[in-house]
Amino acid sequence: MNHRLALLLLSACLAGPVAAAVIGQNAPVPALSAERVAALPETQRAAWQAYLARSEQQRAADRAALAAERQALSEPVPAPPEASGAGAKTMPLQQPPAWYASAAALQVADNIVSFQTPAGGWGKNQPRDRAPRLRGQDYVSDNNNKRATPGDFDQAQDPRWSYVGTIDNDATISEIRFLAKVAAQRPGPAGEVYRQSAIRGLGYLLAAQFPNGGWPQVWPLQGGYHDAITLNDNAMVEVMQLLDAAARGEDDLGFVPGALRERAAAAQQRALALLLAAQLRDGQGRKTIWAQQYEALSLAPASARNYEPPSLCSGESADLLLYLMSLREPSAAVRAAVHAGIATLRGLAIRDKAWVTLDEVQGRRLVDKPGAPALWSRYYDAGSLQPIFGDRDKTLHDDVNEISFERRKGYAWFGIWPQKALKEYEDWSKRWNP
Repeated sequence: MNHRLALLLLSACLAGPVAAAVIGQNAPVPALSAERVAALPETQRAAWQAYLARSEQQRAADRAALAAERQALSEPVPAPPEASGAGAKTMPLQQPPAWYASAAALQVADNIVSFQTPAGGWGKNQPRDRAPRLRGQDYVSDNNNKRATPGDFDQAQDPRWSYVGTIDNDATISEIRFLAKVAAQRPGPAGEVYRQSAIRGLGYLLAAQFPNGGWPQVWPLQGGYHDAITLNDNAMVEVMQLLDAAARGEDDLGFVPGALRERAAAAQQRALALLLAAQLRDGQGRKTIWAQQYEALSLAPASARNYEPPSLCSGESADLLLYLMSLREPSAAVRAAVHAGIATLRGLAIRDKAWVTLDEVQGRRLVDKPGAPALWSRYYDAGSLQPIFGDRDKTLHDDVNEISFERRKGYAWFGIWPQKALKEYEDWSKRWNP
């Protein structure tokens, strides 16, 4: 959040209740580029230059592989099944072990293997319980936002090559975990194709990791907010959990070779250091919580979609705190991060308010409700710690009731996300006192 916007919000808070207002305009996050890398201190440039080169080479290789498949075809192939937000649900990870030996599970596993990109990752939102990918077929269907207009932060340059390799919406993580479960039921040669695909997937995640330990939403890099370090939807934490399991040979990942286990463990530790460094501080220098996205080079909070501002985020921070509290031997730095994060979430709780649908005309509104359970805003300005809300036209507001009907209806601006973390902290803090 820029300094001017923080001052505006802080002034409003100190002055008491005022009329709601448009308080700013959401700005796009800059893409990770060679020009920006060239402006880094000399000691940092080489690693980032190598990363950019690796991304560009892999993107070119992925495109070339698809073009080569199509050269041998006499007719175009149909697009993959239409993307669905429920794509990950077609790869269930909580079934009894024996289910993963079933014909239904093998159909999903074969589909997963067929849609793996040359880079080793997978696209998002694709149903995996359909037919395998055809030769020459796109790796993803159109992931373009149907409401996007020219200049929209979510507008893909190429709708047929968007999110081709991503950790968004549980993609790649779910595929690797599902393959591991199927391989566990097929020891020996029968499961080798699934083990090798999972190993390639882990290699993809390691290749995608930034030199500073974070992960972009999409790799090879796609540009825009997809190049930002992505905590949104728990993406980075889920990658870390998977790498930790691979490093330990747990969760049916005992087949991972020793050298790859070592690389996974090192990557998880770099990511943990990044998370600790990314914990934001208030005006007095006290640690608070985390943003949804971070600009890769500066670690400044970054915007994402038009209505998602660069700000503190209560939901992702709560999930991140649960992850930190799950670590077996938390360091002093981890413990300090947890204590500070929990204290911040407690202080940000909104009381005597309810987020409800009034009627079909007024839609969802934040209303007074004495005695209502605590709520948290999804976003808080990093400077003032006041709730902040975005609209599809990129305007930023200090009152959720002032944004458009469509965005009030279609986004979770308030929730109870921190409750689980606060409850877990009750027991955790008894073991790891401040």
